Amino acid sequence: MLDRYLLRYFLAVVDQGNFSRAAAHCNVSQPTLSVGIAKLERILGHALFVRSNQRVELTDAGSRLLAHARRIEREFNLAQQAMEPASALPSLRLGVLSTIPARVIAGSIARVRPQEMYRFELLFGSERELTSQLAKGRIDLALTLVERGADRFLERSILTEGYALAMAQDHPLAGAEAIEAGQLVHEVMIVRRHCEALSDISRHFTESGVRPHFSLRSTNDERVLEMVAAGLGLTVMPECYVHEGVARPRLAGFPDKRTIGWMAAHHAEHLLAGPEKIIDTIEAELRALRGSTAN
Repeated sequence: MLDRYLLRYFLAVVDQGNFSRAAAHCNVSQPTLSVGIAKLERILGHALFVRSNQRVELTDAGSRLLAHARRIEREFNLAQQAMEPASALPSLRLGVLSTIPARVIAGSIARVRPQEMYRFELLFGSERELTSQLAKGRIDLALTLVERGADRFLERSILTEGYALAMAQDHPLAGAEAIEAGQLVHEVMIVRRHCEALSDISRHFTESGVRPHFSLRSTNDERVLEMVAAGLGLTVMPECYVHEGVARPRLAGFPDKRTIGWMAAHHAEHLLAGPEKIIDTIEAELRALRGSTAN
């Protein structure tokens, strides 16, 4: 007999990429999760993962199980929702990538007040976390990175943008249109640890001979911007970020771009056909913010 918690452990390992992160996601110890996966493998009579020091990968049997496990988890969630007390308001659960400015979402909510029209829920997370929540049916739409080569969910793109430096407006280089990485060899920097382009940014600076001192490592972009404006250091951020006292010159020779858009869970694809006022308003706010940084 397959217990649900075993399938949840299995899905957590798939979504999180290794056993330690999966255990933290499930709020259990790593030995407990490992025992659960071993039990699932004994029940099924197949190894589900190829384990290595860096990452775990699915075996053929694991790949066959994945689609069924996703469907079972989704049906469990739908059954739980069906048993919740009836409400006169429809539900709307939005996930938002943590590297999208919070002011976009806050401004849209202030204008539309979706909590008066829906049983509204909001979740911020990483690209991986949002994809996992969509697959489990725990959110309806995700405002996240799209056009990444996957076809698991219906997507609708909104805009494409690059990355630029963020530095205090009184920095000697702040007035430049573009700055070479080599010009920053003696600068103090701030690391945005959750940035989806972090590895490419690090490589770009390393190849230019820049190995800076880091004054702050953070996953909070509003906090990072405050510290940049205060002169604590400079960083690299998506172009849509604006903040008083912060200049945004281009990082010369850094080509990375990202496309932001909607992903819809399978049960919620109709929401992208609209019109949903909160969705349209978020898109308009995001385009307006991006347009203001391009001027």
